[in-house]
Amino acid sequence: MNKYDIIVVGAGHAGCEAAAAAANLGSKVLLITMNMMNMAQMSCNPSMGGIAKGQIVREIDALGGYSGIVTDRTMIQFRMLNRSKGPAMWSPRAQNDRFLFSVEWRRLLENIKNIDFWQDSVVDIVVKNGKITGIKTGLGVTFTCKAVILANGTFLNGIIHIGEKQFSGGRIGEGAEINLTERLLGYGFVSNRMKTGTPVRVDGRSLNFAIMEEQPGDSIPGKFSFTNTPVQKKQRSCYLTYTSVEVHDILRTGFDKSPMYTGRIQGRGPRYCPSIEDKIDRFSSKERHQLFIEPEGWNTEEYYVNGFSSSLPEDVQFKALRKVKGFEKAKFFRPGYAIEYDYFPPMQLNFTLETRIIENLYFAGQINGTTGYEEAAAQGLMAGINAHLKLKKEKEFVLKRSDAYIGVLIDDLITKGTEEPYRMFTSRAEYRLLLRQDNADRRLTPLSKGIGLASAERFNNVVIKYGKVDALISFLKTESVRPSQVNSYLTELGEKGITQKQKAATLLLRPLVSLKELSSRIPEINSVVIDGEFQSNDILEEAELLVKYESYLEKEQEIADKISNLENLSLSPGINYSELTSLSHEAREKLSRIKPRTIGQASRISGVSPADISVLIVYLGR
Repeated sequence: MNKYDIIVVGAGHAGCEAAAAAANLGSKVLLITMNMMNMAQMSCNPSMGGIAKGQIVREIDALGGYSGIVTDRTMIQFRMLNRSKGPAMWSPRAQNDRFLFSVEWRRLLENIKNIDFWQDSVVDIVVKNGKITGIKTGLGVTFTCKAVILANGTFLNGIIHIGEKQFSGGRIGEGAEINLTERLLGYGFVSNRMKTGTPVRVDGRSLNFAIMEEQPGDSIPGKFSFTNTPVQKKQRSCYLTYTSVEVHDILRTGFDKSPMYTGRIQGRGPRYCPSIEDKIDRFSSKERHQLFIEPEGWNTEEYYVNGFSSSLPEDVQFKALRKVKGFEKAKFFRPGYAIEYDYFPPMQLNFTLETRIIENLYFAGQINGTTGYEEAAAQGLMAGINAHLKLKKEKEFVLKRSDAYIGVLIDDLITKGTEEPYRMFTSRAEYRLLLRQDNADRRLTPLSKGIGLASAERFNNVVIKYGKVDALISFLKTESVRPSQVNSYLTELGEKGITQKQKAATLLLRPLVSLKELSSRIPEINSVVIDGEFQSNDILEEAELLVKYESYLEKEQEIADKISNLENLSLSPGINYSELTSLSHEAREKLSRIKPRTIGQASRISGVSPADISVLIVYLGR
């Protein structure tokens, strides 16, 4: 009973994806959590996706993970963000029923035969000869295993702050794990502190939505999973409102009791999702800040006040919030709070997320200094895959920066480390036009099929889909349209008509021309494939995008191919950089510590100059 291939500690987003991936690949998995009622809990906002994060969820799905499927099944609103920008910036975002989200994750996990569950805390790891062999729990139970994935979230020595009050906890109402950090430090790991926070939750019955700005979902909602998940039939709206100078003045009255300003919080908070007190301090010239009011589910009146994260005393939070338009009679469900917790700087990991100090021990999620459900889930998936592959003595699974946002995420963490909660943005990905949300299945499902995670059915669906896309593009490039077919449409757009036949692809290069609209005027577009399934918006959109941006995509792919030459120049982990005296002192120190796998990864290390890279290339040439 107590022997497993892999033990996953923590059932947040990272832990759930790790357990599912390893078990679906064939490992016998034990998932340990302190509370089985809170699996994959949305501890902060009830949403998935967003800028760059939506791309990550689609990548997880394309690889055979479950985050996209659970998101689609529990969605209450869908929006494609950044539609006004280029396709590299399009990012899907969903509001979810946070209660159903957790229930659906648990249901899926309980239907995977290779997963067992144990509700308990983990207080120690068992190591023999530098290799993990098991864990010990708070109830005094020892489980033996071949690999462990730690996905502890914010629970390691977690302290919750509300004004001058502070108490131990990994989440409000849940205890912290107070032993494990010290055990890991004893093995030589280095830890540090980070801080995150969450806003107030309010009673929707006490809000005046009529004077707020309604934010409905897309009229034709999309979805995250490439599988046959349901499309939304109905949606719930979110709402926008704003703070004011009066609100800011009230908040400032609590600064002398704020744990941020009195020094009780030592950990660094997220730069791109600051607390409301941090925002009014850092951006003192701004007279207002946007608040995004999000429903927590289908059958609840609880609302999440996005933009009002705070650790100020609850009475100050209450007074200030009641001065916000639409919140004049607001009632709290619970105040906002900050949480400070331990993390382990990720430069202590290999690119598989295995630790360098203890063999077969993996870290995934916020323990590595990241923030966000999506970033955590991606790490969990990759850790689960790699733990299984190593036990089977199979080749490791590492994604390059040109493969996926997940590759960018892990490369950034291992190569650069992080001193503040790491959040993914499109700007972090130099190949973002190649790494679009729409083509994640084409990029990643074949790779996942190669390691045995993505099913044959899923892979075949990708082959069929892109066969249709390619056939449609070929048709557009070879077939001409007549003026009589399209000139009325062009006139509607305010475009100049054509005077002679023109290739459909050439016509599609006009920014305002839509392939979906063309297909309604040129029936041949819908009959290119024998089964006539070009009614699919996904196929039409994909073909249109590839035609419109063909030259840009070719250029970016060419750059990626050139850079990949550096990625293919391997660096042995046994190189003694201290002996390479031609390297700068800083380069020797950082290369010795980080041990990059390739010249490309070495070039991204802060402090390693182009001159240092030249030295390494000459060294390899010898």
